[in-house]
Amino acid sequence: MRSLCLRCYRPESACYCSQLPPRLDTRTRVVFLQHPRERRVAIGTARMAHLALANSELHQGVDFTGHARLEELAARPESVAVLFPGEEAISVEQARMRPPETLIVVDGTWPQAKKVVSRNPVLAGLPRIGFVPRRPSNYRIRAEPADHCVSTIEAVVEILGLLEGEPERFDTMLRAFEYMVDTQLGRQSTRTSPNRRRIHYGPWRPPLELRELAEGFENLVVFYGEANAHPTGADIPAELVHVVASRPASGERFEAVIAPEQPLARSTPLHVELSEDVLRAGEPRSEALARFERFLRPSDELAVWTSFALDLLWEGGVSRRPARNVRLATARALEGKAGSVEHAMALLSGPEVPLWAPGRAGVRIRALESVLRVLVDRGNAREPMKRVKQPEVVQG
Repeated sequence: MRSLCLRCYRPESACYCSQLPPRLDTRTRVVFLQHPRERRVAIGTARMAHLALANSELHQGVDFTGHARLEELAARPESVAVLFPGEEAISVEQARMRPPETLIVVDGTWPQAKKVVSRNPVLAGLPRIGFVPRRPSNYRIRAEPADHCVSTIEAVVEILGLLEGEPERFDTMLRAFEYMVDTQLGRQSTRTSPNRRRIHYGPWRPPLELRELAEGFENLVVFYGEANAHPTGADIPAELVHVVASRPASGERFEAVIAPEQPLARSTPLHVELSEDVLRAGEPRSEALARFERFLRPSDELAVWTSFALDLLWEGGVSRRPARNVRLATARALEGKAGSVEHAMALLSGPEVPLWAPGRAGVRIRALESVLRVLVDRGNAREPMKRVKQPEVVQG
């Protein structure tokens, strides 16, 4: 019988405890609700995340009716949020304006997690937070239901980095995760006994994100927006002040400089690279967004690098529509971090696109369209590209 580590419950030969950072302190209390079957999965990551976070709890179960701790949390919905996708889920950017004191994380396979949420009406009464990961999952030893799905520990690292800042501090939690993945893959590669399951290899296809971009290219509108944003704690909502968009398939373009309705943050002209006079002389918000609404066709989907400006667009009254995360697709194409959109354009050797709008938005919409064109070409590819070493790009 194999000896188990009493801390991580892994065989001592595969124990990852030495790779865990000293337990990290957080403002956010993280409460894991783990499906019982997931507890028996040796390569699960909720316990790993719990061991790395000092301010965390781990509870197992499916039906938490009468669970004293959960009912205690549900009694304060204004300070608690559930990390779970859904139509009512708010973005991380919105959550940062009033961060939750406690974050509930449901752990399990996708069907198991949905079962836990559906079995517990108390969770339905709590606000939800949804997010798009900044990089593809490294969970190479377990199949994910979709390309944008990540492991529990990867999700927690991402959300805490965004809510509390200092993402590099939380990235240290991933050392144990990567060690576990590499150890498991190493053991599989040296295995001498036959596999219990036959593996069938189908024809090569580009990654799902790239195929979807290619298939929907005719209806894609590249969108970028700049905001008048005040420091956290100022209690002044962010607002769009510069919006640019283009429809690469037809060459149509849109631009609007929007006069701020909130006090203009001192850093805004510097960041957006437009003078204060230009910003204050912009058109009224309602007129600009109505004009953008007319620019969009019913079948259009927005292609964005981040979701922050997109959330402000919806809040401004523009009709919600599907959006494509170009950054995630780029990370999949690069098989690593995408960085800024300008950096990604250089790494992908994107085609030159004319600079047609002023300010930082003009530079970024040009880079975004260039990146999109590369991804669409790769999404239409019939065979994998030959791997070449990318030149090192220094970001200014």
